[in-house]
Amino acid sequence: MPATLLRRAARSLSALAAVVASVLAFLALVVLTDGAGSGLAAWLPVLAVGTALALWRSRSRSRSRSRDRSRSRGRTRAARLVPFLPVVAAAALTAPVCVPTVPTARQYPPDLPFVATEHWSLDTGSSVAVYHYPPAGPGPRHPVPLVYLNGGPVRGISLLDHRFLQLLAGQGYDVYAYEQPGGGRSGLLPMDQYTADRSVRDLGAFVDRLGAGAVDVLGFSSGAVVLTRALADPGTAARVHRAVIAEPGPMDGPTARIAGHQGRESARGLAPDPTGPRSTHVPRYAVAFGLMRLGLLSLGTGLIGQAEGDNAFTAADLGGDTASAYCARDAHRIPAEDSARNFSFSPAASLRVQRTVRDSASITPQLGRSRTPAMLMIAECSSQVRQWATAVLAADPAIQRTQFMPGVGHHMWNGLDGNDDRAAAVIGAFLQGEPAPLPNSPTREGIPAFLRDHE
Repeated sequence: MPATLLRRAARSLSALAAVVASVLAFLALVVLTDGAGSGLAAWLPVLAVGTALALWRSRSRSRSRSRDRSRSRGRTRAARLVPFLPVVAAAALTAPVCVPTVPTARQYPPDLPFVATEHWSLDTGSSVAVYHYPPAGPGPRHPVPLVYLNGGPVRGISLLDHRFLQLLAGQGYDVYAYEQPGGGRSGLLPMDQYTADRSVRDLGAFVDRLGAGAVDVLGFSSGAVVLTRALADPGTAARVHRAVIAEPGPMDGPTARIAGHQGRESARGLAPDPTGPRSTHVPRYAVAFGLMRLGLLSLGTGLIGQAEGDNAFTAADLGGDTASAYCARDAHRIPAEDSARNFSFSPAASLRVQRTVRDSASITPQLGRSRTPAMLMIAECSSQVRQWATAVLAADPAIQRTQFMPGVGHHMWNGLDGNDDRAAAVIGAFLQGEPAPLPNSPTREGIPAFLRDHE
């Protein structure tokens, strides 16, 4: 009896090893073929080799047992099928990676009920979704248009941001916002055209298309990176009247490689886990996004197309990134930033833009020649590396003031405790050349102390 159990255990372990080996072989072929044919270029060879090996094992067993005439014909037939079980199991485990569960053509979010969506074709070849909030309210109208560059890098403008833009319009600003190509309702680009430099050219082309002369620009997060790099480009900088750089990411490759510290504690790890469906719980997208992030699949992989990846990615897939944009004290009251119908994020295109920033040369010499009046905004509980902001402050001599925003995280206008009004007051004071509501801190000379004190 023990010998029988040992033989059965050995057979089970052998079958399990065959399944694991087949799955690993499939993943290796996915990487080697870059996901060609939606993964079928990897799945079919693994299935063929597994089936051939199972046939060989089945025939070997049949020959060895043909000498034992005491076995029933039915048991012999069943025994012949046993070698095929690992093949079937491996095929069943890997097949979902090859089968789309969302549309493979881009499904754009529906239009918003409170603002018209315009579609502009820029001279760069980009097609962007544009939102216009004309000046409103009883106060004076500000003559210079204000253009908003949202974060992402390739992401739709959230409902939370739209509410803040409405607030600015209510204070007399003529507000325009557009979504980067590939984000929100904007058209897609070929994957190799998603670059930080393309984003800068798009900004210049957008201002030209607007036709109102130089404009004020508010750039947030990765939008602040685009704005910073635009200030280092004389042709684009000439189109910017005043610049507000809010919570910037790394402006170039050397800055991206800085190992610094973040602001005070954010809500990451403290806030409840985000709810809702996740594409990363679906084998196809878990494999695709995981291998792309590891650099094992190209961002233009044949496993999933750009449009399919955009359709699949959900707000819950961002995980703790949303919580990291809020202070620890706000962990249990983080507002809903967006709706499922409006949310849009392009993971592959965003990675592509980030990599072009990381691989770019220093822009410090060019930024040092900037003459466009600028303001830097830094959040108390920022999840951004502090040196990303201070590098901009140190390099750009045209930054006239820095506003350290207390009580807020990376997403400084968040609808909590009057934070939107405070952010609008800081932005408005700078754009109108009025005294700053907050102390000018840190100053360029105060950067060492700011970093040393881990502010």
